[in-house]
Amino acid sequence: MRIGWLAVPLLAAVLAAAGCGTDAGDHRPRLELVVGSGADPEARLLAGVYVAALRSYGFAAHAETADDAMARLDSGAFTVVPALTGRELQSLQPGATAMSDAEVYRAMVAALPEGVAAGDYTTAAEDKPALLVSGSTAKAWGGSDVSADLSTLPKHCAGLTIGRVTGRPAPSAVGTCRLPAAREFPDDTTMFAAVRAGQLTAGWTTTADPGLPADLVTLADGKPALIRAENVVPLYRRNALSDRQLLAINEVAGVLDTAALVDMRRQVAGGADPQAVAGGWLAEHPLGR
Repeated sequence: MRIGWLAVPLLAAVLAAAGCGTDAGDHRPRLELVVGSGADPEARLLAGVYVAALRSYGFAAHAETADDAMARLDSGAFTVVPALTGRELQSLQPGATAMSDAEVYRAMVAALPEGVAAGDYTTAAEDKPALLVSGSTAKAWGGSDVSADLSTLPKHCAGLTIGRVTGRPAPSAVGTCRLPAAREFPDDTTMFAAVRAGQLTAGWTTTADPGLPADLVTLADGKPALIRAENVVPLYRRNALSDRQLLAINEVAGVLDTAALVDMRRQVAGGADPQAVAGGWLAEHPLGR
């Protein structure tokens, strides 16, 4: 009888220990949270922001990269994956027509796989496509040599010549204007030079590009939006985060803005480590304040 009495708590302890080491069917938070991303510097920087946010709340977290971070999130290998709302929506639902911040977010949430949820998106931090023109073009289109509205572009649709950096996403239309195929350039510098020289009417960049030249004009998108929103958003495994862990990643939405994203990207482009840059930024902009 004494042996049987000892065996019961021993068996319970073994089962409990086994349960702590598995994730399958276990809705408790993992001890070490994995924030996943692609291997490019911009994606690693965003992952670093959410790692820093979790660590600031006292949770162990680290970043990992993968060719298909969303697949790793869907499988449970990653716990959190930062994304841009418009790109994620396009990936999940090609041909979606939503454009504004809120519409794109809602459509993306509705299209997510069953085991994946979305946290709060950053209303002030975006990285969506933007068109740059010369100051003379901006003035000819009714703006000034420092500002102009994207809504004027469809009025000048005929004869446009558009450029983009190879591999950079670019819309095929702006409002009613179906754009011609973009000429491809190896880098921003070469494309911007072509805009200045009049070889291009406009060149595609993004709103968080740290290399935007001061002598060219970014066509401002207004309301209703003509280019799909691209706001930073954390995607995460359902039931894998505690309430405070979810609070940590959601609070990024109230702190991160496009100017901060541009500045951090500039540092990373200069050779700084993305995680160190993200950690430094969060130290200057603590969450929960």
